Amino acid sequence: MTRNLFGTDGIRGTANAEPMTAETALRVAMAAGRHFVHSNGRPKTGHRPLAVIGKDTRLSGYMLEPAMVAGFTSIGMDVVLLGPLPTPAVASLTRSLRADLGVMLSASHNPYQDNGIKLFGPDGFKLSDDVEHEVESRIDRLGAEDRAPADRLGKVRRLEDAQGRYIEIAKNTFPKGMRLDGLKLVVDCANGAAYKVAPRVLFELGAEVIEIGVTPNGTNINAGCGATAPDAMCRAVTEHGAHLGIALDGDADRLIMADESGRIIDGDQIMGLIAASWAEAGLLRGKALITTVMSNLGLEQYLEGIGVSMHRTKVGDRYVLEHMRSGDFNLGGEQSGHMIMSDHATTGDGLIAALQVLAVLISSGKPMSEVASVFMPLPQLLKNVRYTGEPPLDTESVKMAISDGEARLAGSGRVLIRKSGTEPLIRVMAEGADENLVADVVNDIVREIERAAG
Repeated sequence: MTRNLFGTDGIRGTANAEPMTAETALRVAMAAGRHFVHSNGRPKTGHRPLAVIGKDTRLSGYMLEPAMVAGFTSIGMDVVLLGPLPTPAVASLTRSLRADLGVMLSASHNPYQDNGIKLFGPDGFKLSDDVEHEVESRIDRLGAEDRAPADRLGKVRRLEDAQGRYIEIAKNTFPKGMRLDGLKLVVDCANGAAYKVAPRVLFELGAEVIEIGVTPNGTNINAGCGATAPDAMCRAVTEHGAHLGIALDGDADRLIMADESGRIIDGDQIMGLIAASWAEAGLLRGKALITTVMSNLGLEQYLEGIGVSMHRTKVGDRYVLEHMRSGDFNLGGEQSGHMIMSDHATTGDGLIAALQVLAVLISSGKPMSEVASVFMPLPQLLKNVRYTGEPPLDTESVKMAISDGEARLAGSGRVLIRKSGTEPLIRVMAEGADENLVADVVNDIVREIERAAG
Protein backbone atom coordinates (compact mmCIF):
# COMPACT_ATOMS: atom_id res chain seq x y z
CA MET A 1 0.00 0.00 0.00
CA THR A 2 1.78 3.15 -1.22
CA ARG A 3 1.24 6.52 0.43
CA ASN A 4 2.79 9.63 -1.09
CA LEU A 5 1.53 12.25 1.34
CA PHE A 6 1.33 10.58 4.74
CA GLY A 7 4.45 9.57 6.63
CA THR A 8 4.89 8.16 10.12
CA ASP A 9 3.27 11.20 11.71
CA GLY A 10 0.77 12.67 9.27
CA ILE A 11 1.84 14.89 6.39
CA ARG A 12 5.00 16.91 6.83
CA GLY A 13 7.26 19.08 4.72
CA THR A 14 8.76 22.50 4.11
CA ALA A 15 6.19 25.24 4.42
CA ASN A 16 4.88 26.66 1.15
CA ALA A 17 6.43 23.84 -0.85
CA GLU A 18 4.60 20.66 -1.80
CA PRO A 19 3.04 18.94 -0.02
CA MET A 20 2.86 21.66 2.64
CA THR A 21 1.08 24.25 0.50
CA ALA A 22 -2.26 25.99 0.94
CA GLU A 23 -3.59 24.18 -2.14
CA THR A 24 -2.75 20.73 -0.82
CA ALA A 25 -4.01 21.58 2.67
CA LEU A 26 -7.35 22.60 1.19
CA ARG A 27 -7.67 19.34 -0.73
CA VAL A 28 -6.63 17.26 2.30
CA ALA A 29 -9.36 18.96 4.31
CA MET A 30 -11.96 18.25 1.64
CA ALA A 31 -10.92 14.59 1.29
CA ALA A 32 -10.62 13.92 5.02
CA GLY A 33 -13.90 15.69 5.72
CA ARG A 34 -15.77 13.70 3.09
CA HIS A 35 -14.29 10.43 4.37
CA PHE A 36 -15.26 10.97 7.99
CA VAL A 37 -18.69 12.40 7.38
CA HIS A 38 -19.58 9.38 5.24
CA SER A 39 -17.93 6.78 7.49
CA ASN A 40 -19.54 8.15 10.64
CA GLY A 41 -23.01 7.66 9.20
CA ARG A 42 -24.25 10.97 10.55
CA PRO A 43 -27.88 11.77 9.83
CA LYS A 44 -28.40 14.47 7.23
CA THR A 45 -30.59 16.44 9.61
CA GLY A 46 -30.02 17.31 13.24
CA HIS A 47 -26.23 17.32 13.01
CA ARG A 48 -23.78 19.63 11.30
CA PRO A 49 -20.53 17.84 10.42
CA LEU A 50 -17.74 19.35 12.51
CA ALA A 51 -13.95 19.63 12.31
CA VAL A 52 -11.69 21.16 14.95
CA ILE A 53 -8.32 22.72 14.11
CA GLY A 54 -5.43 23.43 16.47
CA LYS A 55 -1.91 24.53 15.67
CA ASP A 56 1.47 25.30 17.15
CA THR A 57 3.22 28.68 16.84
CA ARG A 58 4.83 28.41 13.39
CA LEU A 59 4.44 31.33 11.02
CA SER A 60 3.13 28.98 8.34
CA GLY A 61 0.15 28.10 10.53
CA TYR A 62 -1.39 31.37 9.41
CA MET A 63 -1.31 30.04 5.84
CA LEU A 64 -2.41 26.45 6.44
CA GLU A 65 -5.21 27.08 8.94
CA PRO A 66 -7.40 29.20 6.60
CA ALA A 67 -6.69 26.79 3.74
CA MET A 68 -8.07 23.91 5.74
CA VAL A 69 -10.99 26.02 6.92
CA ALA A 70 -11.80 26.70 3.26
CA GLY A 71 -11.63 22.99 2.45
CA PHE A 72 -13.89 21.93 5.29
CA THR A 73 -16.47 24.67 4.83
CA SER A 74 -16.59 24.06 1.07
CA ILE A 75 -17.93 20.55 1.65
CA GLY A 76 -20.42 21.70 4.26
CA MET A 77 -18.51 21.13 7.49
CA ASP A 78 -18.52 23.55 10.38
CA VAL A 79 -15.13 24.34 11.92
CA VAL A 80 -14.05 25.16 15.47
CA LEU A 81 -10.68 26.92 15.75
CA LEU A 82 -8.69 26.12 18.89
CA GLY A 83 -5.65 28.33 18.30
CA PRO A 84 -2.19 27.38 19.63
CA LEU A 85 -2.65 24.24 21.69
CA PRO A 86 -0.70 20.99 22.31
CA THR A 87 -1.37 18.03 20.05
CA PRO A 88 -2.90 15.95 22.89
CA ALA A 89 -5.27 18.81 23.68
CA VAL A 90 -6.52 18.83 20.09
CA ALA A 91 -7.02 15.06 20.24
CA SER A 92 -8.94 15.33 23.50
CA LEU A 93 -11.14 18.20 22.34
CA THR A 94 -11.92 16.39 19.08
CA ARG A 95 -13.56 13.70 21.16
CA SER A 96 -15.17 15.90 23.81
CA LEU A 97 -16.71 18.23 21.22
CA ARG A 98 -18.05 15.20 19.33
CA ALA A 99 -16.31 16.39 16.17
CA ASP A 100 -16.06 14.23 13.07
CA LEU A 101 -12.32 14.79 12.93
CA GLY A 102 -9.54 16.89 14.40
CA VAL A 103 -6.54 18.58 12.83
CA MET A 104 -3.25 19.59 14.41
CA LEU A 105 -1.01 21.82 12.31
CA SER A 106 2.50 21.11 13.53
CA ALA A 107 5.81 19.59 12.54
CA SER A 108 6.45 18.68 16.16
CA HIS A 109 10.18 18.92 16.93
CA ASN A 110 11.21 20.11 13.44
CA PRO A 111 12.41 23.71 12.84
CA TYR A 112 9.97 26.47 11.96
CA GLN A 113 10.54 26.11 8.21
CA ASP A 114 8.62 22.83 8.31
CA ASN A 115 5.00 22.23 9.14
CA GLY A 116 2.66 19.27 9.20
CA ILE A 117 -0.93 18.10 9.19
CA LYS A 118 -1.93 15.51 11.79
CA LEU A 119 -5.45 14.11 11.61
CA PHE A 120 -7.50 12.58 14.41
CA GLY A 121 -10.65 10.53 14.09
CA PRO A 122 -13.80 11.24 16.14
CA ASP A 123 -12.42 8.98 18.88
CA GLY A 124 -9.41 11.27 19.32
CA PHE A 125 -6.91 8.73 18.01
CA LYS A 126 -4.49 9.26 15.14
CA LEU A 127 -5.55 7.66 11.90
CA SER A 128 -4.48 4.15 10.96
CA ASP A 129 -2.42 3.50 7.85
CA ASP A 130 -5.52 2.18 6.09
CA VAL A 131 -7.58 5.29 6.81
CA GLU A 132 -4.74 7.57 5.74
CA HIS A 133 -4.56 5.63 2.49
CA GLU A 134 -8.29 6.08 1.97
CA VAL A 135 -8.05 9.82 2.59
CA GLU A 136 -5.10 10.13 0.23
CA SER A 137 -6.78 8.18 -2.54
CA ARG A 138 -9.91 10.32 -2.16
CA ILE A 139 -7.88 13.49 -2.86
CA ASP A 140 -7.40 12.42 -6.47
CA ARG A 141 -11.14 11.77 -6.86
CA LEU A 142 -12.45 15.12 -5.61
CA GLY A 143 -14.96 16.68 -7.95
CA ALA A 144 -17.84 19.11 -8.19
CA GLU A 145 -20.15 16.64 -6.47
CA ASP A 146 -18.06 16.92 -3.29
CA ARG A 147 -18.73 20.65 -2.91
CA ALA A 148 -21.72 21.72 -0.85
CA PRO A 149 -24.47 23.89 -2.34
CA ALA A 150 -24.38 27.57 -1.40
CA ASP A 151 -26.96 27.19 1.36
CA ARG A 152 -25.07 24.29 3.03
CA LEU A 153 -21.59 25.80 3.34
CA GLY A 154 -19.93 25.39 6.71
CA LYS A 155 -19.55 28.03 9.41
CA VAL A 156 -16.51 28.84 11.55
CA ARG A 157 -16.15 29.84 15.18
CA ARG A 158 -13.32 30.09 17.68
CA LEU A 159 -13.47 28.17 20.96
CA GLU A 160 -12.43 30.88 23.36
CA ASP A 161 -11.93 28.59 26.37
CA ALA A 162 -9.93 25.87 24.54
CA GLN A 163 -6.82 26.46 26.66
CA GLY A 164 -8.85 26.47 29.87
CA ARG A 165 -10.49 23.19 28.97
CA TYR A 166 -7.12 21.49 28.44
CA ILE A 167 -5.69 22.97 31.63
CA GLU A 168 -8.48 21.31 33.59
CA ILE A 169 -8.03 18.02 31.72
CA ALA A 170 -4.32 17.99 32.60
CA LYS A 171 -4.84 18.95 36.25
CA ASN A 172 -7.44 16.21 36.68
CA THR A 173 -4.81 13.55 35.84
CA PHE A 174 -2.83 14.52 38.95
CA PRO A 175 -3.64 12.51 42.10
CA LYS A 176 -6.50 13.97 44.10
CA GLY A 177 -5.34 15.82 47.17
CA MET A 178 -1.73 16.04 46.01
CA ARG A 179 -0.11 19.43 45.42
CA LEU A 180 3.16 20.82 44.03
CA ASP A 181 3.58 23.33 46.86
CA GLY A 182 7.22 23.83 47.79
CA LEU A 183 8.59 22.67 44.45
CA LYS A 184 10.53 24.99 42.15
CA LEU A 185 10.22 23.78 38.56
CA VAL A 186 11.73 24.91 35.29
CA VAL A 187 9.46 24.40 32.30
CA ASP A 188 10.74 24.90 28.74
CA CYS A 189 7.89 25.12 26.25
CA ALA A 190 10.09 25.30 23.13
CA ASN A 191 8.35 28.53 22.07
CA GLY A 192 5.65 26.16 20.93
CA ALA A 193 2.08 25.09 21.44
CA ALA A 194 2.23 24.70 25.24
CA TYR A 195 3.73 28.11 25.99
CA LYS A 196 0.63 29.23 27.87
CA VAL A 197 -0.96 26.05 29.19
CA ALA A 198 2.02 24.15 30.64
CA PRO A 199 3.24 26.88 33.02
CA ARG A 200 -0.36 27.57 34.05
CA VAL A 201 -1.05 23.93 34.96
CA LEU A 202 2.07 23.70 37.11
CA PHE A 203 1.37 27.05 38.77
CA GLU A 204 -2.24 26.21 39.56
CA LEU A 205 -1.12 22.96 41.18
CA GLY A 206 1.08 24.97 43.54
CA ALA A 207 4.58 25.01 42.05
CA GLU A 208 6.95 27.93 41.74
CA VAL A 209 7.48 27.99 37.98
CA ILE A 210 10.50 29.25 36.05
CA GLU A 211 9.34 29.70 32.46
CA ILE A 212 11.59 29.56 29.39
CA GLY A 213 10.72 29.09 25.73
CA VAL A 214 7.46 31.00 26.19
CA THR A 215 7.97 33.91 23.75
CA PRO A 216 7.04 32.50 20.33
CA ASN A 217 7.47 34.78 17.33
CA GLY A 218 6.64 32.36 14.52
CA THR A 219 10.23 31.43 13.73
CA ASN A 220 11.81 30.46 17.06
CA ILE A 221 9.90 27.24 17.78
CA ASN A 222 12.34 24.50 18.91
CA ALA A 223 15.25 26.90 18.26
CA GLY A 224 17.85 26.14 20.93
CA CYS A 225 15.16 25.17 23.41
CA GLY A 226 12.66 22.45 24.24
CA ALA A 227 12.92 18.68 24.35
CA THR A 228 15.25 18.46 21.36
CA ALA A 229 17.64 21.07 22.79
CA PRO A 230 17.38 20.53 26.55
CA ASP A 231 20.63 22.29 27.51
CA ALA A 232 18.72 25.54 28.11
CA MET A 233 16.46 23.74 30.57
CA CYS A 234 19.41 22.12 32.31
CA ARG A 235 21.19 25.45 32.73
CA ALA A 236 18.04 27.07 34.10
CA VAL A 237 17.64 24.28 36.67
CA THR A 238 21.10 24.82 38.12
CA GLU A 239 20.95 28.64 37.85
CA HIS A 240 17.66 28.86 39.74
CA GLY A 241 18.28 25.98 42.16
CA ALA A 242 15.17 24.20 40.89
CA HIS A 243 14.08 20.74 41.97
CA LEU A 244 13.81 19.57 38.37
CA GLY A 245 13.25 20.66 34.79
CA ILE A 246 10.57 19.85 32.23
CA ALA A 247 11.21 20.32 28.51
CA LEU A 248 8.45 19.89 25.92
CA ASP A 249 8.78 19.99 22.14
CA GLY A 250 6.97 22.26 19.71
CA ASP A 251 3.61 20.50 19.94
CA ALA A 252 4.10 19.25 23.51
CA ASP A 253 3.68 15.54 22.85
CA ARG A 254 7.29 14.88 23.84
CA LEU A 255 9.00 15.17 27.24
CA ILE A 256 12.61 15.28 28.40
CA MET A 257 13.42 16.12 32.02
CA ALA A 258 16.39 17.10 34.17
CA ASP A 259 17.15 16.39 37.81
CA GLU A 260 18.24 19.00 40.36
CA SER A 261 21.85 18.84 39.14
CA GLY A 262 20.84 19.50 35.53
CA ARG A 263 21.39 15.91 34.42
CA ILE A 264 19.15 14.92 31.51
CA ILE A 265 16.50 12.25 32.08
CA ASP A 266 15.42 10.68 28.78
CA GLY A 267 12.24 8.91 27.75
CA ASP A 268 13.50 5.46 28.72
CA GLN A 269 14.12 6.50 32.33
CA ILE A 270 10.76 8.29 32.48
CA MET A 271 8.92 5.27 31.09
CA GLY A 272 10.72 2.97 33.51
CA LEU A 273 9.79 5.21 36.42
CA ILE A 274 6.11 5.42 35.51
CA ALA A 275 5.89 1.70 34.68
CA ALA A 276 7.38 0.72 38.03
CA SER A 277 5.08 3.10 39.91
CA TRP A 278 1.98 1.90 38.10
CA ALA A 279 2.95 -1.76 38.46
CA GLU A 280 3.39 -1.37 42.22
CA ALA A 281 0.00 0.35 42.48
CA GLY A 282 -1.71 -2.31 40.35
CA LEU A 283 -2.47 0.21 37.59
CA LEU A 284 -0.28 -1.19 34.80
CA ARG A 285 -2.59 -3.19 32.55
CA GLY A 286 -1.09 -6.37 31.19
CA LYS A 287 2.04 -5.81 33.35
CA ALA A 288 3.72 -4.47 30.21
CA LEU A 289 5.33 -1.38 28.76
CA ILE A 290 5.05 -0.82 25.02
CA THR A 291 8.01 0.93 23.45
CA THR A 292 10.06 0.86 20.25
CA VAL A 293 13.17 -0.82 18.95
CA MET A 294 15.16 2.26 20.00
CA SER A 295 14.72 1.77 23.76
CA ASN A 296 17.78 0.76 25.73
CA LEU A 297 18.42 -2.87 26.62
CA GLY A 298 19.03 -1.72 30.16
CA LEU A 299 15.37 -0.70 30.42
CA GLU A 300 14.25 -4.11 29.22
CA GLN A 301 16.49 -5.86 31.74
CA TYR A 302 15.25 -3.63 34.57
CA LEU A 303 11.60 -4.27 33.75
CA GLU A 304 12.19 -8.01 33.61
CA GLY A 305 13.58 -7.78 37.13
CA ILE A 306 10.35 -6.26 38.48
CA GLY A 307 8.03 -8.58 36.60
CA VAL A 308 7.09 -6.20 33.78
CA SER A 309 7.44 -7.26 30.16
CA MET A 310 8.52 -4.89 27.40
CA HIS A 311 7.02 -5.08 23.91
CA ARG A 312 8.91 -3.37 21.08
CA THR A 313 7.36 -1.86 17.96
CA LYS A 314 8.57 0.04 14.92
CA VAL A 315 9.73 3.58 15.60
CA GLY A 316 6.83 6.02 15.78
CA ASP A 317 4.36 6.71 18.55
CA ARG A 318 1.51 5.69 16.24
CA TYR A 319 2.84 2.13 16.18
CA VAL A 320 3.26 2.12 19.95
CA LEU A 321 -0.34 3.23 20.31
CA GLU A 322 -1.64 0.65 17.83
CA HIS A 323 0.03 -2.11 19.85
CA MET A 324 -1.34 -0.67 23.08
CA ARG A 325 -4.87 -0.62 21.72
CA SER A 326 -4.68 -4.11 20.24
CA GLY A 327 -3.52 -5.61 23.55
CA ASP A 328 -5.40 -3.30 25.94
CA PHE A 329 -2.19 -1.91 27.46
CA ASN A 330 -2.23 1.53 29.05
CA LEU A 331 1.40 2.69 29.03
CA GLY A 332 3.80 3.15 26.14
CA GLY A 333 6.25 5.56 24.63
CA GLU A 334 9.57 6.24 23.01
CA GLN A 335 13.09 6.94 24.18
CA SER A 336 12.81 10.32 22.44
CA GLY A 337 10.19 11.38 24.95
CA HIS A 338 6.76 10.49 23.59
CA MET A 339 4.71 9.16 26.51
CA ILE A 340 1.31 7.62 25.90
CA MET A 341 -0.92 6.98 28.89
CA SER A 342 -4.20 5.81 27.45
CA ASP A 343 -6.04 6.16 30.75
CA HIS A 344 -5.52 9.91 30.36
CA ALA A 345 -4.97 10.71 26.67
CA THR A 346 -5.32 9.27 23.18
CA THR A 347 -1.87 10.38 22.04
CA GLY A 348 1.48 11.32 23.53
CA ASP A 349 1.24 14.05 26.18
CA GLY A 350 4.45 15.48 27.59
CA LEU A 351 2.78 17.59 30.28
CA ILE A 352 0.61 14.79 31.66
CA ALA A 353 3.65 12.48 31.68
CA ALA A 354 5.56 15.09 33.68
CA LEU A 355 2.72 15.21 36.19
CA GLN A 356 2.96 11.44 36.64
CA VAL A 357 6.68 11.78 37.39
CA LEU A 358 6.01 14.61 39.81
CA ALA A 359 3.47 12.46 41.65
CA VAL A 360 6.13 9.77 42.16
CA LEU A 361 8.65 12.39 43.29
CA ILE A 362 6.30 13.83 45.91
CA SER A 363 5.28 10.40 47.21
CA SER A 364 8.90 9.29 47.54
CA GLY A 365 10.19 12.34 49.40
CA LYS A 366 13.50 11.88 47.58
CA PRO A 367 15.36 14.21 45.22
CA MET A 368 14.80 13.81 41.50
CA SER A 369 18.32 12.43 40.99
CA GLU A 370 17.41 9.39 43.08
CA VAL A 371 13.87 8.94 41.82
CA ALA A 372 14.76 9.12 38.14
CA SER A 373 17.82 6.84 38.18
CA VAL A 374 15.66 3.82 37.49
CA PHE A 375 18.18 1.66 35.63
CA MET A 376 21.76 1.71 34.37
CA PRO A 377 21.58 2.08 30.58
CA LEU A 378 23.88 0.06 28.39
CA PRO A 379 26.21 2.18 26.25
CA GLN A 380 24.22 3.32 23.24
CA LEU A 381 25.23 5.54 20.34
CA LEU A 382 23.00 7.02 17.65
CA LYS A 383 24.22 8.94 14.62
CA ASN A 384 22.28 10.40 11.72
CA VAL A 385 23.46 10.38 8.13
CA ARG A 386 21.80 12.82 5.74
CA TYR A 387 21.44 11.78 2.11
CA THR A 388 20.05 13.03 -1.17
CA GLY A 389 18.25 10.91 -3.74
CA GLU A 390 17.62 7.29 -2.88
CA PRO A 391 18.78 6.02 0.54
CA PRO A 392 21.93 3.92 0.01
CA LEU A 393 20.96 1.05 2.29
CA ASP A 394 20.80 -1.47 -0.55
CA THR A 395 24.40 -0.83 -1.55
CA GLU A 396 26.40 -4.01 -1.12
CA SER A 397 29.21 -2.34 0.82
CA VAL A 398 26.68 -0.83 3.27
CA LYS A 399 24.97 -4.18 3.78
CA MET A 400 28.35 -5.78 4.46
CA ALA A 401 29.25 -3.08 7.02
CA ILE A 402 25.96 -3.60 8.83
CA SER A 403 26.37 -7.39 8.82
CA ASP A 404 29.90 -7.04 10.17
CA GLY A 405 28.71 -4.75 12.97
CA GLU A 406 25.98 -7.19 13.95
CA ALA A 407 28.50 -10.02 14.11
CA ARG A 408 30.87 -8.00 16.31
CA LEU A 409 28.09 -7.24 18.80
CA ALA A 410 26.42 -10.66 18.68
CA GLY A 411 25.50 -11.86 22.16
CA SER A 412 26.36 -8.58 23.87
CA GLY A 413 24.40 -5.93 22.00
CA ARG A 414 22.59 -5.03 18.82
CA VAL A 415 22.62 -2.83 15.71
CA LEU A 416 19.59 -0.93 14.44
CA ILE A 417 19.50 0.87 11.09
CA ARG A 418 16.41 2.76 9.94
CA LYS A 419 15.29 5.54 7.64
CA SER A 420 13.64 8.54 9.24
CA GLY A 421 9.97 8.84 8.44
CA THR A 422 10.06 12.63 8.44
CA GLU A 423 13.51 13.67 7.10
CA PRO A 424 16.07 12.38 4.55
CA LEU A 425 18.13 10.75 7.27
CA ILE A 426 19.42 7.28 7.99
CA ARG A 427 19.67 6.62 11.70
CA VAL A 428 22.48 4.31 12.80
CA MET A 429 22.24 2.99 16.35
CA ALA A 430 24.17 0.38 18.26
CA GLU A 431 24.33 -0.60 21.90
CA GLY A 432 26.19 -3.16 23.97
CA ALA A 433 28.26 -3.80 27.05
CA ASP A 434 31.50 -2.46 25.49
CA GLU A 435 31.24 1.30 24.86
CA ASN A 436 34.33 1.44 22.64
CA LEU A 437 33.10 -1.43 20.50
CA VAL A 438 29.70 0.22 20.13
CA ALA A 439 31.34 3.44 18.94
CA ASP A 440 33.55 1.57 16.47
CA VAL A 441 30.59 -0.29 15.01
CA VAL A 442 28.50 2.87 14.56
CA ASN A 443 31.35 4.87 13.08
CA ASP A 444 32.24 2.12 10.61
CA ILE A 445 28.65 1.85 9.38
CA VAL A 446 28.22 5.63 9.17
CA ARG A 447 31.43 5.95 7.21
CA GLU A 448 30.29 3.36 4.69
CA ILE A 449 26.84 4.96 4.31
CA GLU A 450 28.44 8.38 3.75
CA ARG A 451 30.74 6.89 1.13
CA ALA A 452 27.85 5.22 -0.68
CA ALA A 453 25.74 8.38 -0.49
CA GLY A 454 28.46 10.33 -2.25
